[in-house]
Amino acid sequence: MKALSCTFAALAILLSDVMCATVAFSYCDMLWGIRYASYSAPASTAFLLVIPYAAAISVCTALAVIFWRKSAKC
Repeated sequence: MKALSCTFAALAILLSDVMCATVAFSYCDMLWGIRYASYSAPASTAFLLVIPYAAAISVCTALAVIFWRKSAKC
């Protein structure tokens, strides 16, 4: 159980890093598109990508805590 807890904790950390990189790239792409390619959406729409990542990070964190508590009981 402790190995599962560590795995899900590492996955949550990895997802948070990937989320930051993805949102930053998308935001910069939107800024470039607004300036040079005449996109009509605001650059802040790039932050909508946070929603699925935040949900996955929450699930991974909850599973890590659950497995950690189960390993402490044994």
